[in-house]
Amino acid sequence: MNSPVSTEKDLWVSWDEYHRLIERLALQVYESGWKFDQVLCLARGGVRPGDVFSRIFDVPLAILSTSSYREEAGTKQGDLDISKYMTMTKGPLAGRVLLVDDLADSGVTLRKVSQHLTENYKEVTEVKSAVIWVKGTSSIRPDYFLDDLPHNPWIHQPFEEYDGLRPHQLAAWLKKFEK
Repeated sequence: MNSPVSTEKDLWVSWDEYHRLIERLALQVYESGWKFDQVLCLARGGVRPGDVFSRIFDVPLAILSTSSYREEAGTKQGDLDISKYMTMTKGPLAGRVLLVDDLADSGVTLRKVSQHLTENYKEVTEVKSAVIWVKGTSSIRPDYFLDDLPHNPWIHQPFEEYDGLRPHQLAAWLKKFEK
């Protein structure tokens, strides 16, 4: 299924493009020479990139839930909530941490989570951030990013199709893929 044409107002990303972008971002981090001990991804947007990074770099994955897009059906940013707990498989968050998210919109999430790590995780020695997209409205520049979007388009990521899908609709949804 083809995506609509991207404009300065809307950036449409297919699954294939999305995966190539994550891989290109991973290559950028690798080529920088910076070594990290753990990946901390921000749920929800950073979960897929974080999973790929954890697998490619063979480092533990930690997940921290944050939320700010709850107003107007998830299209307007509100106050940032940072989860009290982090999910990790073993040991504390420590050493050099790569903080991964999908995008830096206002920059508030990356800034506040970095500050949260510094203040609450004394074993963390260094934090760097990696995102696919940086919007012109972002107050910070992540350490690693692929696309600078000065026009602040709405990014239509491929998984957004699930936002409106409900369990009772799955049978009909799946029929469209049958041949």
